Amino acid sequence: MTGFRECRLGLLFIAGVIGCGAVAAKEIRVGDQAAYATAVKQAQPGDVIALADGEWRDFQILFEGRGTADRPITLTAQTKGRVLITGKSNLRLAGEYLVVSGLVFRDGHTPTGDVISFRRDSKRPASHSRVTEVVIDAFNPPERSRQDLWVSMYGQSNRVDHSQFVGKTNAGVTLAVIRDAPVADRHRIDHNYFGFRPPLGSNGGETIRIGTSEQSLSASHSVVERNYFEHCDGEVEIVSNKSGGNTFRGNTFFESQGSLVLRHGNDNLVEGNVFFGNGRPHTGGIRVINARQTVRGNYMEGVSGTGFASALAVMNGVPNSVINRYHQVSGARIENNTIIDAARITLGAGADAERSASPVDSRFERNLIVGGTDQDPFLVETDLSGIAFSGNAQSKVAKPVLPAGIARQSIELARGSNGLLYPTDPALASIGAPRSLMPVRKEETGVTWYAKPTKGGVDFSGGQTHRVTSSAAFTSAVAAAKSGDTIQLAAGEYAVDAPLIIDRALTIAGAGGELSAEAATIRLKSPSLFVLKRGGALRLQGLKVSGAAAPAQDGNVVINLDAESVPAHYAIEILNSEFVALNRAAAFDVVAVSARSFGQRLEIRDSTFTNVSGAVLAVKGREESEPLYALETIEISGASFNNVGRVADVFRGGRDESTFGPRFTMTNSTVMNSGKDSAMSLRLSGVLFTRIDGNRFSDSGGIEVTHGVGFPQTAIVDNTFDNTAAPVVRELYAKGPPRVALEGNVMGAAK
Repeated sequence: MTGFRECRLGLLFIAGVIGCGAVAAKEIRVGDQAAYATAVKQAQPGDVIALADGEWRDFQILFEGRGTADRPITLTAQTKGRVLITGKSNLRLAGEYLVVSGLVFRDGHTPTGDVISFRRDSKRPASHSRVTEVVIDAFNPPERSRQDLWVSMYGQSNRVDHSQFVGKTNAGVTLAVIRDAPVADRHRIDHNYFGFRPPLGSNGGETIRIGTSEQSLSASHSVVERNYFEHCDGEVEIVSNKSGGNTFRGNTFFESQGSLVLRHGNDNLVEGNVFFGNGRPHTGGIRVINARQTVRGNYMEGVSGTGFASALAVMNGVPNSVINRYHQVSGARIENNTIIDAARITLGAGADAERSASPVDSRFERNLIVGGTDQDPFLVETDLSGIAFSGNAQSKVAKPVLPAGIARQSIELARGSNGLLYPTDPALASIGAPRSLMPVRKEETGVTWYAKPTKGGVDFSGGQTHRVTSSAAFTSAVAAAKSGDTIQLAAGEYAVDAPLIIDRALTIAGAGGELSAEAATIRLKSPSLFVLKRGGALRLQGLKVSGAAAPAQDGNVVINLDAESVPAHYAIEILNSEFVALNRAAAFDVVAVSARSFGQRLEIRDSTFTNVSGAVLAVKGREESEPLYALETIEISGASFNNVGRVADVFRGGRDESTFGPRFTMTNSTVMNSGKDSAMSLRLSGVLFTRIDGNRFSDSGGIEVTHGVGFPQTAIVDNTFDNTAAPVVRELYAKGPPRVALEGNVMGAAK
């Protein structure tokens, strides 16, 4: 950090002495936890404690001492990247002028609320200290609802830089500034790589948060600059600012779902940040709330988010708002930003009966807006008299939304040497982001000695194919397969006497992957056929599954989740397959999931389900106030359901607006003689995006959709309902005009 004089250390020697300027510094290599405890108690300014290469398991590190600005006390690795902190481990810093570097946290989780904390306890924080070149890689507890923070910054004038934070899947912020308001924190967070944080499915999945609402009216004066955010999708707020006087400068957001949000606090600066969406759903930009915010010189390209995740969202506030709601936007300066191929710019975002205070005393100047189509990205949901527009340029649109303050013209763009697009017309040189803007590159952030991920999510590809012809060989192949492998079943019958454990990404397929009369048939003889554990994902393709030999007991499930080793961010795909005779007893489900776990997606395509006493998709453990939900995306297409208890029962409770899901689509499918006992073949509650399109429902229970959170969008269009009740859409809370389309549906014989 600023004020530290760098000492270039040579090779590490036990109790060695090397020169750092004119003052000798002792360097001690330690090989076990007891030796470390002794060394840290004896450490003096300038000393270096090096952990020996290898695995340090169940190591709760207390690094306490007092160095000086010129002679910090350092904790490092013998070799960067070769010291692995595993199991139930964490790190606490306490004192002044401390430096930690070269460590890797993986294959475990913290036993407390923090992986790295800049304090020993509430009375002993760290200040003027630094964590640099440290990696935290998927260091998660078993359950996603258990909350922890990967980095908690207490004290004052601390720095986290050139570190790497990848794969957080449980609740809690990746890096949080915990304030001792009204004291200014003056922390610096720079040149870090934040990568591949999948959706949490509730509030509390931010990547960075500075402060909380309770301390938001005082200034932190912290700086977040030159960091790289890749696929940080935890929730709608990638960066959540909740204090004043902070600077967010020169960061790159790559295909990350959500926005940089000025949630609470005043007088913040957002400058020179770059957002590359590349058309990925829900990729956003900057959301403005509160007083005297400055948003200038930022660049957004290909962001597809709308609403709160718009390229630019200026929110409505709550009149006389309490501190944890939405203060009115006042005195905002939004200037010299470039917005290219964005789905939406929302002015008055969130306007409803509560958020009725329009922005005031604000300016929108010299911004460049260029679209890929003639559709105007602006959406106005409030009175704009409090925003002055001047000097802006926008490409031509068919139906302009803003009447004044935007010059519309043909705008040609060319990509500059910095990789960004700029107008070729010299007259527009002063409009939009500056040509001097240099986006921070991925390779400039994090560490050089530990690989950054190239992609996230479940990958069923890349493994070997194992061909089997008998039940015993099938069971053995599942147990021995590696992630990405395919187990191919020859034509014939396969009896499974006990649940098959899936803790890797596996494909189980019939020969050729297509359903045929000679397709392999799996007969389950136990309450479950497959049980997904942590790390598991399953694709079934070209198979027939029969429950005719299953136990005659209630609650059987073809695909179940393990109650102890809860799977995280799994995927289930059912492709070209057939499920029959799942009715030996009541409530025989095909897939049963719980909000204790979280699935990235469930896909059902070109498959048939006949005689299912339960649900094809059942969500267990519903609580009306519980904001967690079980699956992010559910896609059903080309499927047939005949005599099933229910096609799907999807639930998301609570009222927070921090997620983009669940999402449910069902297209080109048929539902016959289904859902009669409950009078519903589909029940969706709290789903944020629903599309039911081109399906036929015959002699079946109806569709019930309940809007309960955020601003849901529901389209039930071009379906046929024969002897089936008309769809019902209910609104639990008044959140502005409903976004519901019920068009082109054909009602056949009366229900």
